[in-house]
Amino acid sequence: MTVSKGYPLPLGAYLHGNGANFALLSRHATGVYLLLFDDDHGNPSQTIELDPARNKTGDIWHIWVEGVKENQLYAYKIDGPFSPEDGHRFNKHKVILDPYARAITKQESIDIEAALAYDPRSPLKDLSFSEEDNTRHMPKCILMNNRFNWQNDKPADYKWSEVVIYETHVRGLTIHPSSGVRQPGTCKGIIEKAPYFKDLGITAVELMPVQEFLENDTGRVNPVTGERLKNYWGYNPLLFFAPHGKYSGVENIGEQVTEFKTMVRELHKAGIEVILDIVLNHTAEGSEFGPTFCFRGIDNSIYYLLEINRRFYKNYSGCGNTLNCNHPIVRDFIIDCLRYWVMDMHIDGFRFDLASVMGRGESGEIMKNPPILERIAEDPILRDTKLIAEAWDAAGAYQVGSFPGKRWAEWNGRYRDDVRRFWCGAPGFAGAFASRICGSADIYQKEGKEPLNSINFITCHDGFTLNDLVSYNHKHNEANGEDNKDGTADNYSFNYGTEGSTGNSAIERIRIRQIKNMLATLLISRGVPMLLGGDEFRRTQKGNNNAYCQDNEISWYDWSLLRKNREVYHFTREMIAFRKRHKVLIKEKFYTDEDILWFNYDGGQPDWGYLSRSFGCIILDDEQAGEDICLLFNAGFIEKRFVVPPEPRGGLWYVVVDTSRETPDDIHEAGKEVLLEQDGYMLPERSLAILVSQKKQEGVKSLQLTKRTISCHSSV
Repeated sequence: MTVSKGYPLPLGAYLHGNGANFALLSRHATGVYLLLFDDDHGNPSQTIELDPARNKTGDIWHIWVEGVKENQLYAYKIDGPFSPEDGHRFNKHKVILDPYARAITKQESIDIEAALAYDPRSPLKDLSFSEEDNTRHMPKCILMNNRFNWQNDKPADYKWSEVVIYETHVRGLTIHPSSGVRQPGTCKGIIEKAPYFKDLGITAVELMPVQEFLENDTGRVNPVTGERLKNYWGYNPLLFFAPHGKYSGVENIGEQVTEFKTMVRELHKAGIEVILDIVLNHTAEGSEFGPTFCFRGIDNSIYYLLEINRRFYKNYSGCGNTLNCNHPIVRDFIIDCLRYWVMDMHIDGFRFDLASVMGRGESGEIMKNPPILERIAEDPILRDTKLIAEAWDAAGAYQVGSFPGKRWAEWNGRYRDDVRRFWCGAPGFAGAFASRICGSADIYQKEGKEPLNSINFITCHDGFTLNDLVSYNHKHNEANGEDNKDGTADNYSFNYGTEGSTGNSAIERIRIRQIKNMLATLLISRGVPMLLGGDEFRRTQKGNNNAYCQDNEISWYDWSLLRKNREVYHFTREMIAFRKRHKVLIKEKFYTDEDILWFNYDGGQPDWGYLSRSFGCIILDDEQAGEDICLLFNAGFIEKRFVVPPEPRGGLWYVVVDTSRETPDDIHEAGKEVLLEQDGYMLPERSLAILVSQKKQEGVKSLQLTKRTISCHSSV
């Protein structure tokens, strides 16, 4: 093949003229070799050595190769110093993936031991040097074109106040036979669920990691079934630009890119935004004992945070290594990556896993104004992109409410914990609960932020599902092969009499009631609500609160539960609709004393004392006068008769929600609310009610207050 000097930018591999340009950044490399392949499993058909005098500009190695076409398979080998004590781990015998690759071939070829740059049998361990060639045991990068018919794609571009997020796993959503989709476990399977999302009222799906991640990074097996465990969740990134090949239902080379774009386009047509969970805190290369796939073999000392003895890695991710996010070169890489997903893949937003890692400097300290966070927030291409931070890391940083910059929304872990503890009946959380439903002003206001900086959630992928939160006192992670030692023990859960599933109808009713309590709380709270996928029909993980390695029915969505638990689905859908109808709930500011009136269940001043579990409030809606909202909460263990204050504007109260009642009386659709003709409301234990003000409608039925109790009494 004819080759020429090429161009240093853009980085990566791009078709150009009647060939392709390849560009790779490595400051400390002494030699770079471009490998071209005819097939995934063979040796290179051509190896091209780059001349540092001709094919290098600054730190960037580049070359143009004539005749290269789309779908060309390629990779690199890179030579340089192997000096772990100095932070360098180059090994010319190991295949290196292009960090800018848009797609790679199947991961089945990966041999992790063959990818070790050292000899694991040597007594020197990672200080030794491996001469084993692993060319045949690594996937190859695929040279992609950028052609795609977006059909004038336009994102929904919802304001934060309009957003309702649904967190889900691409494969887990539809891989179960009950899903009924034609291509289960794929991006196309998600397209088939778009009508479902729309019916539910979802405005955005937040997808757990979709970039190529290392699946077979654990040697453990399920001690019960003997099944080999996998990295199912995907929080172990191999490459950051490439969609995960397993999420494509087509075997053609590079089809995963087209299929992913198709999913985004079709979700946009349905009015649904796409938010990606992206893991820019570590890579699958792990600690000093991990394999060499990409960054370690390109320029280890630049891409990772290293200890004073540069043989070792700082580990703020809990996964063996930490990306050096605030190094100028790594900052550029991150910006390039995010821009790619927005410009080329039309992504609407990102949720940054362990985002506090991105705020650490080269010494590991939490920086006051981290350059990468400011640059992301101020980048002109990303200005309309939704940014969500998981504002903590695995080394103790916890920045909820203080994550740098006002553009960033945050997963509000305190919301999750306080709402759980209040409804669990724990004493002393009434005041904190009230703050959470009001947008967490105590957390965000002092930083000049707004309620919309708070992503409110009660459950997420990490922990119990909502069904399991009310069904288990303890985690049951035995299937993970870690002796049930993994996963948090602080779940603030309760089983109401029996651990796990039960045929006891009384226990089932209190569990359903508590599920409704938490769903209703989430959807009347100021801030941005996020649902864990499947909670709307009581998806269960059988008590596993850390199902990261369970690519099986523990994690998969069993859609038969939608029919079985239609009551919970209907309640969720109507609560989302209620939130959207009542704009006072989604305003982009905190309540003031003039906006909300608090009262005790007996009509007096609210009691925020240690034993308080019951209170109410009236939310005044100035913009839609006559549509005020009254909320009644009783997380205690006995029923309470609430003295309901008169409607401040002279209207009448209508009951919309009562979680103590069974369907269809638990929630009433718009126009079918029930008139409350008394000044009192009997609210059973562990339940809430929502009232709205209206003028009396002709022929409307009145609420008949009846005493309803459940024969399942327990304490926390």
